[in-house]
Formats: sequence, C-alpha cells, structure tokens
Amino acid sequence: MPFPLDSARLHFRRRPTPPPVRGHRIAATALFTVDGAVFGSWASRIPDVAAGVGAGPTALGLALLCVSLGALASMQLTGALCARIGPGLAGVAAAIATCAALALPGLTGSIPELAVVLLVFGAATGTLNVAANAIGVRVEAAAHRPVLPSLHAGFSFGGLAGAAVGGAVASLASPAVHLLVVAAVGVLATASVAPVLLAADGTPSPDGDTAAPRGTTRGLVVLLGVIAGCTAFGEGAVTDWGALHLHEIGATPVLAAAGYAGFSLAMACGRLAGNGLVHALGPTRVVTGGAILATAGALVVATVPDVAIVLAGFVLIGLGLANVFPIAIARAGAAAGAGGVALASTVGYTGLLGGPPLLGIVAESVGLHVAFVTVAALAAVAAVLAVPALGGGERVLAGVSAALRRHTAQLGVLHAQTAGDRRMYPGLEALAT
Repeated sequence: MPFPLDSARLHFRRRPTPPPVRGHRIAATALFTVDGAVFGSWASRIPDVAAGVGAGPTALGLALLCVSLGALASMQLTGALCARIGPGLAGVAAAIATCAALALPGLTGSIPELAVVLLVFGAATGTLNVAANAIGVRVEAAAHRPVLPSLHAGFSFGGLAGAAVGGAVASLASPAVHLLVVAAVGVLATASVAPVLLAADGTPSPDGDTAAPRGTTRGLVVLLGVIAGCTAFGEGAVTDWGALHLHEIGATPVLAAAGYAGFSLAMACGRLAGNGLVHALGPTRVVTGGAILATAGALVVATVPDVAIVLAGFVLIGLGLANVFPIAIARAGAAAGAGGVALASTVGYTGLLGGPPLLGIVAESVGLHVAFVTVAALAAVAAVLAVPALGGGERVLAGVSAALRRHTAQLGVLHAQTAGDRRMYPGLEALAT
C-alpha cells in the first residue's frame, strides 16, 4: 500500500520563469517599435485631423501642446508605477492604452474634444516611454552590455514606417479608419510579446530600483536629464522647423520633406550601431563625440544657405544626437532604477516641449537659419556635461556637495568667532573639520 503523500509539500507558489535575454530583448524592441509606429502614424495624419475639426495654426498648436502636457504629467508617476507592479506590466498596459488612444483623434468633431483626446494620448505615450526605457535598462543589466541604443532604433524605424504608411494611405482612407487599423495592429503586436515582458517582471529588480532617487543620485539623474533634454531640443527643432527652413532657402516640397526623412533615417541608423559604439568607445566618448558632431551639423544648417549642404547638416545632426538620449536614460536607470528613468525622461522631455516654441520666438527676431544656432549651442552643452555625468558624475557631485557643506560650516564658525558668542553654535567646529 503506497504511503500517503505529505500534503504540506504540495503547497508552493508558482513564479513566472524569467525569459532568456534574447527573447526579452526582442520583446522590448517590439514594444519600442509599436511606440514609434503609433507616433509616426499620428504625425502623418495631423493635417487631416486638424482639417476635420477646423483647427487653425494657433488652435492646433494649443491642442498639440496637450500631448506634451499629458506626457509630462504621467512620466512623473510612471517610475513609482514600474517599481510597484513591474515595468513589463506597466509597459504592456501603457502600450494597449496608447493604441486605444490613437484611434480617438480621428473620431473627434471639435477642437475641445481633440484637446482632451490628445491629453489622454500624451499621458499614455508618456507612461509607455518611461516603462519601455525601464524595460530596456533591465535588459541591459541582464545582458551585461549596451542594449538601449538599438532599442531606440526600433522606435525610430517604427516612426519612419508609421509615417510612410500614413502618407501612402492618406488619399485612400480617412484618419478615423487608418488610425483605428493601426491601433488594432499595435494591440495585436503588444499582445504577442506580453507574456515575455510579464515573465521578466518575476526576476529580481536591480539594486536601487526605487521610485524616487534622492540626494546625490538625484542630482546625477537630473544632470543626465538635462543632457537628454539637449537632444530632445534638437530633435524637436528639426522635426517642426526643418522643412520650413529648407523651403525658405529654395528647396522643393519633396526636398523639404527629405530633410526630416534624412534626419530620422540617420538617427535610426546611428542608434542601430550604438551598441557596438558604446562597447568599443565607452558611453562618455560616444555622447561627447556625437554631441560635437551634432553641433557641427547645426552650425552648417545655420550658416550655409545651400539646400544640399543643409540636407547633409540634418544628417549630421541625426547621427550625432542618435545615441545621446538612450545613453543618458540608460545611465539614469543604472543609477536609480525606474525612478531614475522617470525623472531623467521628464527633465529631458521638457526639451522637446520647449524647443520648437523657443526656436520660433528666436526665428521671429533673427531669422530661422540663425535660430538653429541654439541647437548647436545645446548640443555643445551636452558634450560638456557628458564628462562629469558619465565619467564618475556621482562621485563628482558628492565631492562638490561635501565641499559646499564644509565651506558653509567654516563660514558659520568665522561668524560665531566674530560675534563673540561661539556657545550659540555648538558643533560648527566639528562640521568644518
């Protein structure tokens, strides 16, 4: 007669099996590609949606601002969300929400409705951007090599594909039908990689994967966000003003459109090669060299009124800026986990939000070609900041902070001695030593 089994041994909690690194990387790439394709599809139908609701330039500008405002608001919360439920679950949910929100602009009938819908769309995309980058940071940690640049290449190629398809079907399908089809395809693509992303949430989080970096680490993350913002400023400037600048110097409509296409393709190819560049040269050299290359390209755009040369300048900007943002976000994630990704992304996204309006204000005063000098200036700032931020930036900031504390304490001791009442300042001498 068989012995009865010990029922206590049969009770266990089943945990998801962590996916292989290769499978996790492919799933993360798919998520980035969906994000890019959705955004590129939306960008290609903005004129048609604006015409459908009767929005002029000013009204459309205010409505589009809602995308950025929604993204900024949600980015500040996504770090804590990823730390609580896992970046995989947060990313899958955000991708589905982004696809669903994409279908809404084509269904709106008024400018206020469009503004509300775009606020929701922006909040969903902001959450997806942070969650996808947090996933990328985890893939890098598991792979023990640079990965995030190539993941951002997926976003760039997805954006190019979405914009190309959108332009091709613009005369065949209404925005409502087109965006609804893209949304459905995006949901299916997300669902196909969701099991891998959710299984990865079962692996232990990297050290420091907290929702809110503090102290010196927070300072480092903000510095990395500023570097990312310099990149986003240049990207927003070329996206919104590149075609107009080419038109002003005599480019045909086809060549004017080719400016953004060349910039985007250069950025996508640069990111595709980014993993190898970071592995061979290190992140500091890649960011510094890329930012200097972008500075040169922006100066060419600003100073040479020749269509062919300006097109080459846009390509240089795309190649130079390609890996700055992903490297900065990867370093922020390595320093402070999902919370660091959220904070750096929020700071960096302000460059994309404020860049085009600022460029327009400068262009109103000195001309659009001169305004592109601001792109060169901020790229140069990124090159300068890369050394302390990526070359031991946390140690540098800690040293500066300690020096400031000692200096403040010494000033307090001197003041106490001058006043002749050192008993009121116990401990200042100890702080100053």
